[in-house]
Amino acid sequence: MPKKESFLVNRLKSVGYALKGAILLITKESSIKIQLGVAVLVTIAGFYFEISKTEWLIQILTIALIIGLEGVNTAIEEVANFVHPEYHKKIGYIKDVAAGAVFIAAICAAIMGCIIYIPKF
Repeated sequence: MPKKESFLVNRLKSVGYALKGAILLITKESSIKIQLGVAVLVTIAGFYFEISKTEWLIQILTIALIIGLEGVNTAIEEVANFVHPEYHKKIGYIKDVAAGAVFIAAICAAIMGCIIYIPKF
């Protein structure tokens, strides 16, 4: 029986897999590249307009939510394509719902951005 790895070794491996996944997501998915571009722009705007600590927290959380949901959406699409490569009505529904979740979060993010930045003008 092979020796069981320690908790710390397992955690470090998990972080490595997560980092690999994040790099794959950023380098392979155009939607993430767009979201990261928007994240950079609002981060620059945050420094320029000197937003409050609370506004920073909301902005960072919102960026994380959108990018995280994009990652989950991508994973769902990849699994769906792997399971059923040809078009299937149910797979289409699953992929549309996953994309819809990202869309809803993006609309909410845009509203939060307006609430933070419109008063600065």
